[in-house]
Amino acid sequence: MLAAAVDTINALDPPPDLILFSGDLVDEGRPEKYAMARELLQPLRQRLLMIPGNHDHRQNLRSAFPEHDYFINEEDCSFVDSGSAPMRIIGLDISVPDQHHGDMTDTATQWLDRTLALEPDKPTLIMMHQPPFSSGIHCIDAYRCERGERLAGVVSRYPAVERIVCGHIHRFMQLRFGGTLMCTAPSTTTAIALQLRPDAADASYVEPPALLLHHWKADTGLITHWVPIGRFEGPFDFA
Repeated sequence: MLAAAVDTINALDPPPDLILFSGDLVDEGRPEKYAMARELLQPLRQRLLMIPGNHDHRQNLRSAFPEHDYFINEEDCSFVDSGSAPMRIIGLDISVPDQHHGDMTDTATQWLDRTLALEPDKPTLIMMHQPPFSSGIHCIDAYRCERGERLAGVVSRYPAVERIVCGHIHRFMQLRFGGTLMCTAPSTTTAIALQLRPDAADASYVEPPALLLHHWKADTGLITHWVPIGRFEGPFDFA
């Protein structure tokens, strides 16, 4: 499934400038899993930026991708990338070791505030793994980012934050959050079942996989496209 996502990305025309991985690069954070992921990602031609998710192991991820030297320190895989003009990309590592939930800790909150303040007017995309909102899907909401009100409080002071993008949920969702737009990435593999009943059993489905394409336009801002993964019939004449 990851190989199919790589093929879809490589078929985009024009090609994207940058590829973002919002966590859970592998299901189990073992070295051999990262070696397999690295091999599958090899055909990608663009620069990659990534953060860990709850299924990742920080040190094993870093060891597998030593050229990714943009993380702020050995214990924290947050980063800021201002070279992706005209947008600044902030990776916010909120993962908690050996746990499935995330947390806006004092350290994460203060670092994000300081980082945004360095260029308060620069259009910015923030990437994190666990979303801080209740989606209505009980099995995944139990493992959301805790203390998400801290994130909302910081972001609300910086109108130049164009988007907050998350992973974790394995479904595409969007909402307003902290005065900006937040969206979650669809799954490149199995999807969490859309079960909105509180008593629904945990389940997943092999739904059509997809990814998101974020397109910056100076006169419009950031436009996010939902892109299905795979090859499809067409093109046909537009009637």
